[in-house]
Amino acid sequence: MSILILTTGGTIDKVYFDANSDYEVGEPTVPHVFRESGVTLDWRLLPLLRKDSLELTDADRAAIRQACLDAPESRVLITHGTDTMTDTAAALGGLEGKTIVLTGALAPARFRVTDAIFNLGLALGAVQSKPPGVYLAMNGTIFTAGQVRKNRGAGRFEGIE
Repeated sequence: MSILILTTGGTIDKVYFDANSDYEVGEPTVPHVFRESGVTLDWRLLPLLRKDSLELTDADRAAIRQACLDAPESRVLITHGTDTMTDTAAALGGLEGKTIVLTGALAPARFRVTDAIFNLGLALGAVQSKPPGVYLAMNGTIFTAGQVRKNRGAGRFEGIE
């Protein structure tokens, strides 16, 4: 089983620049996390975008959808900013035969205290085990797209009916 890892930016890949007291989306962190975690399964990295999710456009979402369609892999893990992850998940609906799992982080993967590594592990398990469809893997839970929202005040994702 081969998995496509599609990166779009977001907090998970952000780098803190002390001189500017600012963050910028950096290189994908997935290869480092997978190497440090001993991941041995077959995967391919496609760094598609390097944007904060609030900057993503409909054209960007169309490019993400097209990359999923064009991929020979039937399983796709997407790293994404959390603010508009649900919007992108909605744009990916209806892709036959594809299991797509989006994940991200509320703190950059490069930080000592981060949810990124846990979320990536959860997403990696989900993309291997879930049937075709679109899912979000956040906060220890695998949500079906369209049945989840980000609760900004609580700093977590939660299911909706």
